[in-house]
Amino acid sequence: MGSSCGRVCWEWGSRLRRLTGFSRLLSTAALAPQICIVGSGPAGFYTAQHLLKHHRLAQVDIYEKLPVPFGLVRFGVAPDHPEVKSYGAEDNRILGIPGENLSGVYSARAFVGWYNGLPENRDLKPDLSSETAVVMGQGNVALDVARVLLSPLDILRKTDITEGSLAAIACSKVKRVWLVGRRGPLQVAFTIKELREMINLPGTRPLLDPADFTGLGDVIKDVPRPRKRLTELMVKSALEKPGEREASRWASATKEWGLKFRCSPLEVLPTADGKQARGIRMAVTRLEGSGESARAVPTGEVEELECGLILSSIGYRSLPLDASVPFDPKLGIIPNSLGRVQGAPGLYCSGWVKRGPTGVIITTMNDSFDTAQSVLEDLQSGLLKLSNSKEGFKSVRSILHSRGVHPVTFSDWEKIDAAEVARGKLAGKPREKLVDPREMLQLIGH
Repeated sequence: MGSSCGRVCWEWGSRLRRLTGFSRLLSTAALAPQICIVGSGPAGFYTAQHLLKHHRLAQVDIYEKLPVPFGLVRFGVAPDHPEVKSYGAEDNRILGIPGENLSGVYSARAFVGWYNGLPENRDLKPDLSSETAVVMGQGNVALDVARVLLSPLDILRKTDITEGSLAAIACSKVKRVWLVGRRGPLQVAFTIKELREMINLPGTRPLLDPADFTGLGDVIKDVPRPRKRLTELMVKSALEKPGEREASRWASATKEWGLKFRCSPLEVLPTADGKQARGIRMAVTRLEGSGESARAVPTGEVEELECGLILSSIGYRSLPLDASVPFDPKLGIIPNSLGRVQGAPGLYCSGWVKRGPTGVIITTMNDSFDTAQSVLEDLQSGLLKLSNSKEGFKSVRSILHSRGVHPVTFSDWEKIDAAEVARGKLAGKPREKLVDPREMLQLIGH
């Protein structure tokens, strides 16, 4: 994928920052546009791919703040799901409740970054000494972290999970994970593949309250097929007697996970010394409306769960790039029309910073192609005026040189890649990721 993108530079240490799929058009000569893409995640690469495929003279430079490419394709998805590594944004939404900063409370984004080797999260050291963990959220990321916490070590050892994370999970005391949602079974955000994988996870059994699913069979008759199939699987697991093989597996399971509905977080409860989380207090809710538009309304009742590990998985959000770039802090996106940044000719965006933190890899691919098409149309119509006064990468290279910054090139990345694969082979894994940028730079002689 990288070799198709012309000259590629993973920039480390300068003022340029990564924001998935953000691009500005630069030019050096008529009909030969130079395009700068900031961010080497899937949105950035797919945008580059479409531009290069449909404009034979285009030159694309990709800039990345880390010494390694691919963004949350590399860092954002569970290591046992290499086939769906896909999407990301730079920050996470917070719970906004008292006690959120206590030890034992982490964002799912940081936890995922920890076991995937994201440099900024390599020193997270999550406390896994509690038997019960709570994940606030019921999306695929929530299922990912629950599955990693509960998976047999033999499964995790065959993935590219980091060595330090694997060692910590090997000593983990976590035996039970609750996935908590504000709304009900018809509003869960995970997909059927991930749910089926959790139900079939070796050594674990699901905890599904039959009362949550009674009567749903009639309610879902007219809902879209993916939601219907997903709900049917939950109903079957909660209400139907399991087969002999499944019943035997569940009976011998030493770990368990469950779905808890209609609960909204109110407060993280501290230990006696006020330093550590010991549980979470939640408002019991009821639903107003139905389907995707249903709202969770507090009933006045509260419920408490004892737990020493709390992971917040209620969504990701993008961050503003620079004061000169329009940004909607409420929606967490750059205001745009089909990828064209409002009020900034020549500036485009794609991925989650364009549409918000929704979708998976195919969504990002199509979204990025649409942005690239907007660039191509603006080139063809003459809306984008190409100019000899802008030197593209040549100018950026001079700025980096003047600041003493030595960019990591794509060939440098290939050396890092080869070293990670070689280390992984020794451990029987697809790769052993380097997690310290300094070690990466030393490896390539920077």
